[in-house]
Amino acid sequence: MSHKKRQGRKTRNYARRTPLWLSVLLAAGLTLFSIFSVWYVHHPRRWLIAYEDILPSYITAAIYSFGNPIGDITDSLGLTGHDTIYEYDELAPENSVHFAGLPVRIGSPAPADIRVLNRGDFIIGWSDSLRHPVWVAYHVPAEARFPSLSRPAFTKDKGLELSPAPQAYTNSGMDRGHMAPNYAIATRFGEGAQKLTFQMSNIAPQTPQLNRGVWRDVEHRIADLWTAKYGEIWVIVGCFGSVNGSQFIISDHIEIPEYFYQIIVAQEGYNVRAMAVLFDQDVGWNDWAARHLISIDELEDLTGLDFLSELPSFIQNPLEAELPSRLWPVKPTDALKSLLNHFGGNR
Repeated sequence: MSHKKRQGRKTRNYARRTPLWLSVLLAAGLTLFSIFSVWYVHHPRRWLIAYEDILPSYITAAIYSFGNPIGDITDSLGLTGHDTIYEYDELAPENSVHFAGLPVRIGSPAPADIRVLNRGDFIIGWSDSLRHPVWVAYHVPAEARFPSLSRPAFTKDKGLELSPAPQAYTNSGMDRGHMAPNYAIATRFGEGAQKLTFQMSNIAPQTPQLNRGVWRDVEHRIADLWTAKYGEIWVIVGCFGSVNGSQFIISDHIEIPEYFYQIIVAQEGYNVRAMAVLFDQDVGWNDWAARHLISIDELEDLTGLDFLSELPSFIQNPLEAELPSRLWPVKPTDALKSLLNHFGGNR
């Protein structure tokens, strides 16, 4: 074979192999970048905020674009992140609305006029001065005994003199945000309990992107995914504003909170797991709840409330101090549902 023919064959072989090697290198690069991104997004919220001020925005945007959806799947499968779990030698009371006590006011910004409204399957900490709940406690049994029902109309709570009317939020730019959620209460306790969630005593002003986005995502993980894996779940949701004053829906003098939170607790045997998430009203439409995890201790400092106060200190202190790095895993068959919930696949 002539030298020219051998050289031509080598050139053709090299030309065929080049795209393959480039594909391998690209795949390896994307894999490494994805691993790095998942590691990056599992850091605490304050760490992420600090590095957003250091790194160029296009770099952090790329990291979040890869790390958040991949991390959501690996967290759901239990492959990444860690939970806050401690052993407790007592089982939660059966059918109890709350786990280890209702929130207790310890200072500002929690208002001094909180009063408890018992709705049977959920409990409201109501404030006349704010004209919305400060907190709501509810529980979600594992079994959904009732079908998902159509949404009833919002109604004024006739038992509360200062309950807003259903049209009070009209033209305010705010949604009527459920505290005890429609779907979980309806499917566990039926139509009568569902209608109580549509009373304005269970409603607080939320921006549309919070109410219809990440807040609803967490609600449906609780009702559909975490109950399927962990059994009954107890939740405290709440909101708070600034110590230095808040904004109001002027026409009805309803305070607009700056922040909303959810504290979620489950018990597997004698192991108690807990986590909390905190969102501001300006949260993005497609934000990820796992990036808003907060320790219960820090949340107590921010809200002026004491949570899980009936737990003995040997479990309460570490449970509230530790910061988990992920939302709870789900059953392997439900891992994809968690991602679909985030992108609007939930109800």
